[in-house]
Amino acid sequence: MNLDCLIPIFIGSLIGVSLRLFIITNLKRNVFSTINNIAIINIISSLIVGILIGINIKYGSLYLLLMIGFLGCFSSFSSFIYQLFTYLQQRKYIKFIKHYTEVIFFSIVFFTFGLFAVNLLLR
Repeated sequence: MNLDCLIPIFIGSLIGVSLRLFIITNLKRNVFSTINNIAIINIISSLIVGILIGINIKYGSLYLLLMIGFLGCFSSFSSFIYQLFTYLQQRKYIKFIKHYTEVIFFSIVFFTFGLFAVNLLLR
């Protein structure tokens, strides 16, 4: 790996983490029953991944910038798992099931929407 690969990853990471922190600090509401700002970030990330796969971004600077750098710092699987763990620790089993189901469902729906939207536009 050379330095040319690190620059797009660094720039994408900087943008991703900045946007993530902006959303976390400025979006303070729940959607549906358990979808919070971290879940919204992960759902938006799923949409972006669907779009990027739809336009067939493969290895190169744009791939490193968006898929590795930006999405790597913007989305957060660990925050999703931590939220689930917190619900289990607090014995809020219904919230655990709702949160898991809602985030997984909406992530799949938004990923699929992004992929199909791009495929329709590129026809």
